Amino acid sequence: MHNNLVILAGGASSRMKKEAVLDNLTPEEIAQANERSKGLIGVGASGRPLLDYLLWNTKKAGYKNIYIIIGEQGELFKEFYGSQIKNNDFHGLNISFAVQYIPEGRVKPFGTADALFQAVEQYPELNSQFYSVCNSDNLYSAEALRALRETESPNAFISYDRDAMDFPLERISRFAIAKLDQHNQLLDILEKPSEDVLEEYKDAEGKIRVSMNAFKFNGKTLYTHLKNCPIHPERDEKELPTVLLNSVKENPQTTVGIPFSEHVPDLTAKEDIADVKTYLAKYYPDLNWNSKN
Repeated sequence: MHNNLVILAGGASSRMKKEAVLDNLTPEEIAQANERSKGLIGVGASGRPLLDYLLWNTKKAGYKNIYIIIGEQGELFKEFYGSQIKNNDFHGLNISFAVQYIPEGRVKPFGTADALFQAVEQYPELNSQFYSVCNSDNLYSAEALRALRETESPNAFISYDRDAMDFPLERISRFAIAKLDQHNQLLDILEKPSEDVLEEYKDAEGKIRVSMNAFKFNGKTLYTHLKNCPIHPERDEKELPTVLLNSVKENPQTTVGIPFSEHVPDLTAKEDIADVKTYLAKYYPDLNWNSKN
C-alpha cells in the first residue's frame, strides 16, 4: 500500500465561471463560483469547501501525504490548508502544494497530464513511488480511495457503474467509457460513446464503466508517458487518459479497473452547487476528524 495522493486543483474552472441565472444560489455562492477554484467553493456546513470533505475521506482511506496541485493564483488554498509550500499539518494529513504554471503563449493551463507532470517534477520522490490521483471537485468515497491504496495492480482506476450515477441522462451520455477484459484489465477508453457501440463496451457484469479521474499510478513507469504526453487534437490539452492508454499499450495487463457502483458528487458548473449542498447535508452532517472509521 502507498500513502501518497495527488489532488488536481489547478484547472481554469471555465464551465463553473459561465454565467447562469439560478434562484437557488446566494450572491455569495455565485461570487465564489466565479472567483474560486471549484474545490474551494463553500458547499458544506459553515461554508467549508468541498475539498474538506474529500480530505476527510482521504484520511479515512489511510492516506498520509497529500499533494495539492494549484494554479499560479492559488494562494487561497494556503489559507485553508497551510501557509507553507510543503509539509503542512492538516488534521494529521501532511499537505504540500505543487504549482501548475501556464506555459508562455497560453491563457489556460495545459491539462491534467501537464498538471501531474509539473507536480512530479517539483516532488521527484513520487517518480520512485506509487501514488493515487483524483480531482478536487469530485467527492470520492473513502471506500473508493482505499481501494486504490490497497490494490496490488501497478496502475488502476475506479471503474464506476454508469447507471449508478445520479446525474441527468444527457450528462451521463457524454462520459467517456472504459473497455475492460474479463479480468477488468483496461483495454481502451472511448471519449464520445454513441448508443450503437455501448453493447461491446459492457464489462463481465454487463455494466457500462466510466472513469471519474480516480487513479493509482506506478510513478517509475508513468514518468516517461507524462513527459511525452501528446496534445489532445480537439481540446488542445495534455490529458491523463491519454497518458494512461499509452502506458497500457507499452505495459499491457498492468492497469485494472476496480468496479464501484455509487454516485460521485461533482462540482462542474453552478447548477451543481445546490445538489452538492443537499448531498453533503444528508450524508456528511458533521465532519469528525478524529473518527477512525
